[in-house]
Amino acid sequence: MRKSALALLATFLFAGILTNPKNSALSAQERRHTTTQSGGVYPIQEGYVDAHGVLIYYTTFGRGEPLVIVHGGPGASHDYFLPYLLPLARTNKLVFIDERGSGRSEKLADVKQYTVENMAADVEAVRVALGLGKISLLGHSYGGVLAQAYALKYQEHLSHLVLASTFASTKEMNQVLQRIKNQMPKDKLALTNAFEKAGLFDKGAIWEHGRYPSQYATLAWGDGYFPKLYGARPDPNYDPQAQNTSTAWDLYREMWGSHGEFVIDGNLSNVEYVNRLPEIKVATLILVGDHDECDPSLSKEINAKIKGSKLVILPNSGHMAFVDQPVMWNKSVAEFVNGISAAAVEGVRRR
Repeated sequence: MRKSALALLATFLFAGILTNPKNSALSAQERRHTTTQSGGVYPIQEGYVDAHGVLIYYTTFGRGEPLVIVHGGPGASHDYFLPYLLPLARTNKLVFIDERGSGRSEKLADVKQYTVENMAADVEAVRVALGLGKISLLGHSYGGVLAQAYALKYQEHLSHLVLASTFASTKEMNQVLQRIKNQMPKDKLALTNAFEKAGLFDKGAIWEHGRYPSQYATLAWGDGYFPKLYGARPDPNYDPQAQNTSTAWDLYREMWGSHGEFVIDGNLSNVEYVNRLPEIKVATLILVGDHDECDPSLSKEINAKIKGSKLVILPNSGHMAFVDQPVMWNKSVAEFVNGISAAAVEGVRRR
């Protein structure tokens, strides 16, 4: 009998909620709040786009306008962005790409096909295949070079451009790299020079011939680069040898070159965009760490050349500024590409 009474009471209460417009509206708000606060689900879609005969891997998740993200290296993959960029999924549909020859994308027998121009065409092929319409495009490090190349050819398909820790002139970047090298401890610098003079490839065991000798990798990516990579939050898992084993070396040698970390003399040496940057008319955000491997002076020059662009220099940050200052970095991006205030971004993050 008591069970029936409770069931009847529940029926009356339920009917009251349905028939009271105020209660009904509140219920809808509560359902939306519950979805965003505790039940938010961000499914991952992944696959391949056949870009002019090259299979390009992509993975996408998040809600909002599309934000396409291209990685550095050249020859890295999108993985190093995660989990640091995850908060951006709350404000944008994130589309990560592994560039041709990198990560999970197709390797090519003809290394001459690894060029900035071809990779820009690959980004456009992904945009078209996924039906993204106008996109915001974010490029980090070498990915920023790629993003500039895309903007210079396809800017009618851009709504926003984000250039993070990058350069527009290989000549200028080579000057920066030489300064970084000269700041190494004298004994480390001497050893680095000796390795480079002897040649860096075809050394050691047969399986080591296609990459840097282990000691040189530690010298270059450890003693040389590490002070310029991090600031506030150095990655406790950083390992120079991991760079040696995760890089797509065929691509890297074609694009960066074969004479060491502190000179770009591969086909990237053709990148001289400074005088063309005024052609970029889309809204542009430039991010850089205050002691970035890609020196802030390079970002200041880009800022001066792209009319109306916004420059953000992140404090106590190196090349991996999104690791050092993740909240500031992600807020800057989300606010810029969505045209909303930082407070609004924070509100989205908290929901």
